[in-house]
Amino acid sequence: MSLVLSIALTHVRARARQTLVGVIGVATGVGFSVMMAALMEGSQRDFVTQLVDALPHVSVTDQRREPPRQPAEGLFDMVEIRGLSTPATRPGIKNPYAIMASIEAWSPGAVAPSVQSKAVLRFAGRDTAASVIGVDPRREIGVSKLATHIVKGSLDDLYKTSNAIILGDGLARKIGARVGNSITLVGGAGRTLSANVVALSHSGVNQIDEQQSYTLIKTAQILAGQTGLVNEIRIKTLDAMDARDVAARVERETGYKSVSWLEANEDLLSAFQIRNFIMFAVVGAILLVASFGTYNIISTITHEKTRDIAIMKSIGLPARIVRRIFVLEGLIIGALGLLAGWLLGFVLSWAMGQIEFKSPFMDATRLPILYSPLHYVIAGAVALAASAVAGYFPARKAASVQPVDIIRGAS
Repeated sequence: MSLVLSIALTHVRARARQTLVGVIGVATGVGFSVMMAALMEGSQRDFVTQLVDALPHVSVTDQRREPPRQPAEGLFDMVEIRGLSTPATRPGIKNPYAIMASIEAWSPGAVAPSVQSKAVLRFAGRDTAASVIGVDPRREIGVSKLATHIVKGSLDDLYKTSNAIILGDGLARKIGARVGNSITLVGGAGRTLSANVVALSHSGVNQIDEQQSYTLIKTAQILAGQTGLVNEIRIKTLDAMDARDVAARVERETGYKSVSWLEANEDLLSAFQIRNFIMFAVVGAILLVASFGTYNIISTITHEKTRDIAIMKSIGLPARIVRRIFVLEGLIIGALGLLAGWLLGFVLSWAMGQIEFKSPFMDATRLPILYSPLHYVIAGAVALAASAVAGYFPARKAASVQPVDIIRGAS
């Protein structure tokens, strides 16, 4: 064992009570910072996961980002047309199944067609506007969690009766309908259709549960009055972070507007960046407060060991060695607190994850906790750096002490 380490350990052991206080301070800072990071990032990832898994990663609609050019604009470069409506086009995506086959050829994941339409639901004298989404149940399972959101009945019940419909449970409460009831749908073109409620769905999002209903694609096409209509293609990629690249390629190849979940939720993701900044600021503040305890302990040791310092310098130890001794003492306290803090952080995170709660607005019953080694590494690095800095200033003061001043009784 080197002389520097031996002296540092002797100083730390000599003030066991103060050392224990310093270790507890660092451990508390590290433990609570790890717990807060695990809780905040866990809740964020859980929210994003619920959001991403509930919806397709990419939605391709029959819209275009830029309106089509007027014929005259294509013939004359200097012509600019204003105030005219764009040419009327037939609603829906052209050759949707050919596009789907093309996407499946190069994009791993799942692809499903759908028909998006609006209708008025009539039941028991009540009229309620709602979205009617035509789906292919066999393909829809791969791109959304609709099958797992069914609380009464099943997604396959759409095949069991003519003009079957699945209502969001909030929408069903609005109109007073139950499974087995027959309701009337009035489409945008005035077409009327009698549908049988075969199931109820619950996604946990009020806006969805109170406004959306699901039918077979063929039923939605009849309601819209257009056979073969498909006005949205839903894509789910194997890696959700690839959605932006997939959407860009689909839009480039087809010309149809393709929106990834990243683009659709840019405002929410920006809010998460601010939230993460606040989280790291709070964690840093906790560790900074813990470092003051280390600073006070090293300062006290320095003050009490002035005569030892004089002896060490008088026998020839240079100032840099004395400075190294007290910095090492700070690192020892920081390392001990770091190990205890890691254990405390894990225990606190586990305890927070065991808390159960019940809420009518959420499906989760436990707090989402993310156990990430990165949290421990960051907290440990900051704790050691803070301990080193906290030990440096007393070390610099100790190294500047002149032996003759101590011998003469100078303070």
